[in-house]
Amino acid sequence: MTRGAGHTIEEEANALVDEFAMFDDWMDKYQYLIDLGAGLPRIADAYKTDAYKISGCQSQVWVRAEDEDGRVRFTADSDAQITRGLIALLVRVLDNQPALVVAQAELSFLDRIGMKEHLSPTRKNGLDSMIKQIRLYAAALAAKSQHTS
Repeated sequence: MTRGAGHTIEEEANALVDEFAMFDDWMDKYQYLIDLGAGLPRIADAYKTDAYKISGCQSQVWVRAEDEDGRVRFTADSDAQITRGLIALLVRVLDNQPALVVAQAELSFLDRIGMKEHLSPTRKNGLDSMIKQIRLYAAALAAKSQHTS
């Protein structure tokens, strides 16, 4: 799913915008979102705990972030297909990027796809909660790396 450290957040975001632009119908876009979620590498069951659960989501969503050579590596999962697709979008764009860059990432690609305007209010709130938690994880990892360097 992730293409690695050679691609920037902007490049991954633009690629997703282009991929979603191939579909005219929102039912097709939702199906593509579900397909992206199906390809999301799952978080280990050991991390499907309250410590990794995103609060503010109607579905259950777990996200784990760890530092790997100064880059944030994410694993995630959800018990709902569309929500798993949403977290897959975020993981694809933000995984394997420097922690400070992730913490400060501008994620307008979600609006360019039209995702936020086509989500129910509860899913939109859940997406905002996922973004907030991912940024908090990244900020914490960035702060930790500054203290150890």
